Amino acid sequence: MAWNIGANDVANAMGTSVGSGALTLKWAIVVAALMEFAGAFLVGSHVTNTVRKGIIDPVVFTGDPNSYIYGMIAALLAAGAWLNIASYRGWPVSTTHAIVGSVLGFGLVFSGASSIHWNTVSQIAASWVVSPLLSGAISFSIFCLLRRMIFYSKTPVKSAKRITPFLVFLVLGVLTLVMVFKGLKNLHMDLSLSNALILAGLVGLLGALISIPLVNRIKSSIPEEKQGPLVDPLVEKSMQKVVMHLRRIKESATGELSDEVTKILDRSEKISNQLEKYTHIKHVSTDYLTVEKIFVYLQILSACFVAFAHGANDVANAIGPLSGVLSAINSGVIEMEAQVPLFVLLLGGAGIVVGLATWGWRVIETIGKCITELTPTRGFAAEFGAAITIVLASKLALPVSTTHTLVGAVLGVGLARGLNSLNLSTIRDIVISWVITIPAGAAITVVFYFIIRFAFS
Repeated sequence: MAWNIGANDVANAMGTSVGSGALTLKWAIVVAALMEFAGAFLVGSHVTNTVRKGIIDPVVFTGDPNSYIYGMIAALLAAGAWLNIASYRGWPVSTTHAIVGSVLGFGLVFSGASSIHWNTVSQIAASWVVSPLLSGAISFSIFCLLRRMIFYSKTPVKSAKRITPFLVFLVLGVLTLVMVFKGLKNLHMDLSLSNALILAGLVGLLGALISIPLVNRIKSSIPEEKQGPLVDPLVEKSMQKVVMHLRRIKESATGELSDEVTKILDRSEKISNQLEKYTHIKHVSTDYLTVEKIFVYLQILSACFVAFAHGANDVANAIGPLSGVLSAINSGVIEMEAQVPLFVLLLGGAGIVVGLATWGWRVIETIGKCITELTPTRGFAAEFGAAITIVLASKLALPVSTTHTLVGAVLGVGLARGLNSLNLSTIRDIVISWVITIPAGAAITVVFYFIIRFAFS
């Protein structure tokens, strides 16, 4: 299960970095391996209990711990089998969908609907809708803010250099805060909120100070004296609005007024096209490319953030049922609370890393190249928005779908550029794969459950 989480979901986390060119596939695997393992090992236990004991009422297994063991193992096998098929096909499906669907299938076949905590299931289902909407809104806002502060500026490179230290402070500060504030529970190194905030601020400040001389070393590909006069991007944007309003007026106008508006519209469209062409040649091809070069480093930082957050949240899908099985074997009873063994967290983190290194490239292509065209700035906005959503879910002990969150973030960035920038056929296929995952996991679980029960009874 952990191997397939690495092959499928981790590919989603790193797909934007590879798709935008910020990281090569080789370096994406190295970065993800380090950060995923750290997230799974340091903060992974925060969400394990919800998956393990929040869906089925353990009371129904009193006096029959073997059935519980068989069912949890069947759920792991079923979810892993379905994810294996999906990863091979390059489908970015939800590992949370897979394991929750599998556990539901086992619970229904063992004791019927009465054993299911439907309130918990409904909360998890709601998070599958809320998480892509939230991550999409956050990523949309981040990208629009970057576009307004940098790309609509008369001096994009200078604006990017000015804002970069603040972005570095934010990314490093939040990442550090996640790691230290109730995040080192397994190592018994918890810090209070005030101390965690101080440490996060110091780390963020140090990173920001280091980033200042680094970004100042980045120069435009063409010297300023050879670039020629630049058009303010706001002029081009305003002209596009003029054309849009004139088209609306033309639809309602009649007679001589319609003829006059048509003439003005034709002239305005020519001016708008000339501005767009001039801006692309003189501005986009020089300063904008330099800005993207700066954001390569920021996206690598945000990629680390996403990988850490994913490891913290989705390792529960593998080690949650396993923790329940080990607890039942050791004690002979189904306990409401069970300590997650340290070696189980290590096993889950290692499995995720191996999965990414072997089959991760398959889903990376779908996420990074097939939904929308990505650049480092767009990838940064998508990854950072997704990471914030995932970390919030991890701290609230609510298992969200990383797939939904990241796809929602990429969609949010794409929508900021208009609906035409999205590959709707790929999005349709992804949504269909999401819908199929839950019933597939439930059905396969039933088959595995009866096989295991027959073999060991």
